Amino acid sequence: MGHIDARLRELGIDIPEVASPVANYVPARTTGSLLYTAGQLPFVDGALVATGKVGQDVSTSEAVELARICTLNALAAAQSVLGSLDRITQVVKVNGFVASSPDFIQQPTVLNGASELLGEIFGDIGIHARAAVGVAVLPLDAPVELELIVEFSTP
Repeated sequence: MGHIDARLRELGIDIPEVASPVANYVPARTTGSLLYTAGQLPFVDGALVATGKVGQDVSTSEAVELARICTLNALAAAQSVLGSLDRITQVVKVNGFVASSPDFIQQPTVLNGASELLGEIFGDIGIHARAAVGVAVLPLDAPVELELIVEFSTP
């Protein structure tokens, strides 16, 4: 068992099966020593956990949890390509998108759910750059979407 697997077990976190793409793309792709995930929605067992706008239909605290689910789905996509999350040497960047009501301005708070989870799992290598962007609508009316860029080592 690798270090990250042990840490996940300690935290009581299971990495889900990689979500099937909802269009014509792959869940993750590598170039050089970087892995890019496709945008990940808050799917659990193949279904969106919530829909609608944050600040209107979805509370900030609910959206924080949705960002954590998106992060786990992004890690599943990374694991599907890398074979093991122990190959990740640095979480480089998180790009987060929040479908927001017009007056909602707490996008960074929502994305803290992702950033804090990555820190819990990876420690110092989980510290990353980030964008937290408010948007009018996301695919399938999802409240949150997230993508990761990670650096990895060769096996």
